[in-house]
Amino acid sequence: MQEVIDTLERVAQARSTVLITGETGTGKELAARAIHARSPERGMPLIKVNCAAIPEALLESELFGHVRGAFTGATSNRRGRFTLADGGTIFLDEIGTLGLPVQAKLLRVLQEREFEPVGSERTQKVDVRVIAATNRDLRALVSQERFQEDLYYRLSVIPIELPPLRERREDIAPLVETFVRKHAQRIGREIQHLDDAALGRLRSYDWPGNVRELENTIERAVVLAAGPVIDEASISIIEPPAGRGAGGLPSSRLHENVEWAERESIRRALEQAGGVKKDAAALLGISQRALSHYLGKHRID
Repeated sequence: MQEVIDTLERVAQARSTVLITGETGTGKELAARAIHARSPERGMPLIKVNCAAIPEALLESELFGHVRGAFTGATSNRRGRFTLADGGTIFLDEIGTLGLPVQAKLLRVLQEREFEPVGSERTQKVDVRVIAATNRDLRALVSQERFQEDLYYRLSVIPIELPPLRERREDIAPLVETFVRKHAQRIGREIQHLDDAALGRLRSYDWPGNVRELENTIERAVVLAAGPVIDEASISIIEPPAGRGAGGLPSSRLHENVEWAERESIRRALEQAGGVKKDAAALLGISQRALSHYLGKHRID
């Protein structure tokens, strides 16, 4: 992590595009905020966009804006996130969920620093630094033709990989100290420290949710602790459902794992898309007809 922090410090002084990769909860947004806060443009806007949270049909307008009459409901001109970030930084989280049409427009912004708002014929210039983040393997998406190769190389001018917490257990103690102080102060409690048994339990756990899961666990412990010292009884770790095999899979049998992965992928996509099948299919990278097939196969309502 010290190497990562040193890299963040050096990168902050340039305007190069950065691609931050790492598992969920490793602190990708925190790293992006650190780069912006230490950059010469720290007084300018930092605009954050969760690409997975915006339906693909609306994403182009969200990023690049639109003019009045561009589509049904466009009753006035609207500035996009790139325009709002002009002179500063735009942070594109979950970049691996972008559809190919939006990828093409983003590639042009990275190459030329210009774009046209939806429905406009006028080109707009922007001076903006792009920081992207993903927990997906973009190289695998490139090989599957779901992510443009040119865009991948444009994004990864400076790649930064955040290691999972299980690979840096020596960081658990200082992180715990920070989170105890933060949450004790927030709720007005006097918490001195964790005892050795509690800290030992935290160090022995693999933390699939990484630093975010650790902070949630410490917040619970601060609230539930009976006294000024957090003991092992106060540590409540919400582990994955019982019966999961290695890597979080439900079974050692291949076909059962494949079916579980299909169901989970569809469930999560529908949740992100607010139940809209068209948007869920786009997130999954499949057609609506294929999605209907999987919904029937797994009896998902």
